[in-house]
Amino acid sequence: LDLSKWAGVPNKLIVVGVIASVVGLLLDYKLHHGFRQFGFSWLQAFMFTLSLCLGSLFLVLVHHLFDAGWSVPPRRFLEHIASCLFPWMALLFIPVAVFAKTIFPWMSVKNPDADHAIHAKMPLFTTEGFYAVAVICFLVWWVLSHGLRRWSIAQDATGDAKCTFKMRSYAYWGIFAFSITMTFAAIMWMKALQHQWFSTMYGVWYFAGSVWMTLGTAFAIMAVLNRQRVLTKVLHDHQFYFMGTLFFAFTVFYAYVTFSQYFIIWNANMPEETFWYSLREKGTWVAVSMIIIFGHFFLPFVALLRIDFKSSPALVIPLAIWAWLMHYFDLSFNIMPVLHPEGFAWQWVWLDFGIIALMIGIIAKAFLAKYNEAAPYPLRDPRLIEAMGHGHPVATQISGGELDQTDDMPDAPEHATKGGHS
Repeated sequence: LDLSKWAGVPNKLIVVGVIASVVGLLLDYKLHHGFRQFGFSWLQAFMFTLSLCLGSLFLVLVHHLFDAGWSVPPRRFLEHIASCLFPWMALLFIPVAVFAKTIFPWMSVKNPDADHAIHAKMPLFTTEGFYAVAVICFLVWWVLSHGLRRWSIAQDATGDAKCTFKMRSYAYWGIFAFSITMTFAAIMWMKALQHQWFSTMYGVWYFAGSVWMTLGTAFAIMAVLNRQRVLTKVLHDHQFYFMGTLFFAFTVFYAYVTFSQYFIIWNANMPEETFWYSLREKGTWVAVSMIIIFGHFFLPFVALLRIDFKSSPALVIPLAIWAWLMHYFDLSFNIMPVLHPEGFAWQWVWLDFGIIALMIGIIAKAFLAKYNEAAPYPLRDPRLIEAMGHGHPVATQISGGELDQTDDMPDAPEHATKGGHS
């Protein structure tokens, strides 16, 4: 894959993002004598980009948990995206930490004991608790993402079965650690914007939307790598079908979780819960909710109903781009009504997109660097033959920690044995 024509895109995104961020920062201070709009836009862009990294980490964990065969070829680029959680996403969190008291109203309450909603959530809803959660989350994500990628690349060189067992052991405990940390991240960095609100489904909602967007992105990347003949030898039609099917499944799962949260809270009719939705039924937020209902669910649901459409790049790739836009509106619906209760702030969309461009540019640049350091797919994964669509299991002989490949195994790219590729 010739990366030269793509190498400039992340740099351009970063430049555009830096310019938009600086202009937004200065304009926010001039108009509002503060940095609240900038802080909210940065938080929204951060949670958007975090979705892609966490969604990739989840798909890698699930691959090892289910000992899947079909997901071997796309696993490598998902490992690269997930490993951007540290240090890049941790560094991008710094402005959120700096502007935390500007973004989160509960952190500015002078007497937390007088606020029942804060007092009931002690010591989590304290300044110390906020930063401690961030440190723990990034620490867990760093151990998981880098550990899984390190053992995966190590297996390319040795073919040792120990690498497979190590990655499975990471997945066994990692899925629980992932669930807990992702839930705490969604609660502390998004739901806490209105700390009086209660929802036991909020972490699941963020998880569903994140994986949904990531599945569409993974399908698109896999299709591009296949077109460039990077993964052609190790791909089979069922990779695209399974990825499209999961994309369809999470379309339904997201809708189920989102509607269930709304239905239960609205039906219970408790003011300390319903106020969250009441705020989002004012002004143009009603229009945004309709965009989410029809654009986030009905359109992709209908488009992916046909079995052959699920494996069609011509259909799924545009849907993947559409998924990014819908995820942006979904995060806006959850974050921005706190700052703009009157309706969606179209006048600040350029700042939102500018910061997202900055973060995606940084992650894309890091991804391309990682992609160039290793083989484009796991060369000696024991299920690679199965991933290629062969009817028989992988015929391997493991002796002395080495994997003897059969004649069915695709030839390893020359660049892969040298630690990089172009």
